[in-house]
Amino acid sequence: MKLWGGRFKKAENKLMEDFNSSLSFDRRLYYEDIQGSKAHVEMLAKCGILTKEEKENIRNGLDLILSDIENDVLQLEGDYEDIHSFVETNLIERIGQVGKKLHTSRSRNDQVAVDLRLYAKKKAFEVIENIDELKNVIVKLGEENNFLMPGYTHLQRAQVVTFKHHIMAYYNMLSRDKKRVQNAIEIMDESPLGCCALAGTTYNIDRSFTAKELGFKKPVDNFLDGVSDRDYIIELLSCFSIIMMHLSRLSEELILWSSKEFDFILIDDEFSTGSSIMPQKKNPDAAELIRGKTGRVYGSLMSLLTTMKGIPLAYNKDMQEDKEQFFNSLDTILSCLKIMSGMLSTLKVKKENTFNAVKKGFLNATEAADYLVNKGMAFRDAHKVIGEIVLYCEEKGKPIEDINLKELKNFSQLFEDDVYQFIDYENTLSRGIKTELK
Repeated sequence: MKLWGGRFKKAENKLMEDFNSSLSFDRRLYYEDIQGSKAHVEMLAKCGILTKEEKENIRNGLDLILSDIENDVLQLEGDYEDIHSFVETNLIERIGQVGKKLHTSRSRNDQVAVDLRLYAKKKAFEVIENIDELKNVIVKLGEENNFLMPGYTHLQRAQVVTFKHHIMAYYNMLSRDKKRVQNAIEIMDESPLGCCALAGTTYNIDRSFTAKELGFKKPVDNFLDGVSDRDYIIELLSCFSIIMMHLSRLSEELILWSSKEFDFILIDDEFSTGSSIMPQKKNPDAAELIRGKTGRVYGSLMSLLTTMKGIPLAYNKDMQEDKEQFFNSLDTILSCLKIMSGMLSTLKVKKENTFNAVKKGFLNATEAADYLVNKGMAFRDAHKVIGEIVLYCEEKGKPIEDINLKELKNFSQLFEDDVYQFIDYENTLSRGIKTELK
């Protein structure tokens, strides 16, 4: 059964039916569609549009459909245009003609809008839960591996940090990500139910009642905007894109650190794969896949922005393209957050290798320059002196701290025995970054 057709003389072309159908992907909205319908019939009865008996009959039918779907008695398939026609057709088949009253003072335009908002809101909270889980994993990983390691700029060793301080940078990124998703939830938390097709209804309905029943803070202010707004999906896709950017940056570091050239970490076998031809290979495929899937989420954001940019008010069928992009990106972000949590929770950090990289990188050069500044030398002059010392150390194959005082004095008479304490890596850390978790 179609939910329309009275003004048509010819049947819909089968190609058009398939092209127009969205059940294959919007069927995941079945729960929200049924919950929205239950709130709607409650409101209709409250406002005297349905009798109490009609309301109970429809609600019981909807509850039975929900139970049958969740117990695999009723399959979400068949020759239906969308999840809305699936639910309504099955309802009419089960309870008879009274089922046709479900759609009183409602359009599929506000129906799909409320379904998608409910679903997006629920899943946004799930994303937040997974962000929190990953943040907890990062804290634990940092606490257990508070080892010296090089910090980098331009992918060149720059200054000494700790693994904890480095990994906690991603904790802060994820904290911002969580705030962005929370903000998106706050903005989207309005009910479009009751907007109908675009300009409301002649029935005396109570939109505040349905908003409260469905857990929204208020009804939307403008009917046309209510049925055609997909900003909240675009905003969530933007949030997801930033999260994926952060996960991709972390993945790139894990890929580099796990290589023999760095050899800072060991990714567990559970999150690695091998080569079909090279027996020695252990590939960081979990991290590489996260890095690769980032483009998929970016693509969804750009696709929906492009879809929405030329649509006049109010609803247009172009907007059906919102769901596949959102669902795909949602599934991707959730799986990537879970994989990253698993990968980091089993990660091993090679303390000796990270410290050796510090020793070989002249990472106390800035502190050596600061030492001379504290002795009265201008920083630009100190910078030049330490640069010359680094060249000397490279020729000798020694770090700065292994050059004796006599050699240092060849570059500046300001050097004294206290220089070695000043450029000690642990001491440089205590004067620089704070390694404890705030």
